[in-house]
Amino acid sequence: MADTPDLSLLIEAARAARENAHAPYSKFKVGAAILGESGRIFAGCNVENAAYPQGQCAETSAIGAMVTAGDRRIRMIVVMGGEPGAAELCTPCGGCRQRIREFAAPDTPIHVCDPAGLRRSFTLDALLPQSFGPTNLAF
Repeated sequence: MADTPDLSLLIEAARAARENAHAPYSKFKVGAAILGESGRIFAGCNVENAAYPQGQCAETSAIGAMVTAGDRRIRMIVVMGGEPGAAELCTPCGGCRQRIREFAAPDTPIHVCDPAGLRRSFTLDALLPQSFGPTNLAF
């Protein structure tokens, strides 16, 4: 699509958001960037709170920014966390997978990165198979 930004733009937006994360307790900074239905990019970071579990994940922040701006569909998402080359990937947590499902199709790409760049790509269906979502409630 002509209005689809290059993946590198989403990676850079997630990287920039990660730098602004408020993670004084875990020290685990995460950034996320969403390509919305309008072609705009929405970024978010994790925001921790001393009163656990009152913080929010980067994906949740990015989804909130997207919805606030009027978009309702996620076309692609990038999640960036961890350290370069770490053994474990920083994939969306279970709650965020469900939040992504609210606004994304099963084939929506989810790109997982660390600060060095892209580590692996999944579809939402691969991360949340047989999910429950809006279509389950359609009458």
